[in-house]
Amino acid sequence: MNNPLINPGIGTPFWMLVAFGILVFILCKWGWPMLLEALKKREIAIADALNAAEKAKEEMKQLTAHNEDLLKEAKIERDEMLRNARLTSEKIIEDARLKATEEADRIVETARENINYEKMKAMHELKNQIATLSIDIAEKVLRAELSDRQKADNLIHRELEEAHLN
Repeated sequence: MNNPLINPGIGTPFWMLVAFGILVFILCKWGWPMLLEALKKREIAIADALNAAEKAKEEMKQLTAHNEDLLKEAKIERDEMLRNARLTSEKIIEDARLKATEEADRIVETARENINYEKMKAMHELKNQIATLSIDIAEKVLRAELSDRQKADNLIHRELEEAHLN
């Protein structure tokens, strides 16, 4: 059992303590400050990254809200444009209907006037023909009546009696 690893002598732990002390001194003098500085930089970098992430998150919220506002405005504008287009089309249709009604009324009125004109013209022609026929018949009757002198005198006296002179 004389194994130096199992039963170390007094010199090994002493030199181990001295080496450990030197290591602790070197680490405390140069290592820990660098390590603490690196940790501090890392902590600052992480904090900055978290702040940037929060800032980006806030900007995304603002952009999302802004986009939603723009979308609402676009929908309102679209609805307004559709309503205006619908009103315009209804107005155009109504105007066309009114013009068509006016044109139809004008055509009907013109047709009525033409019918009345043609009716009056036909009646005038009919009256003229009746007058011509009446004159022809009266002429023939008078010739027949006036062919005899006695009948002619009787006709003249009878007509004079019937005529009331003022």
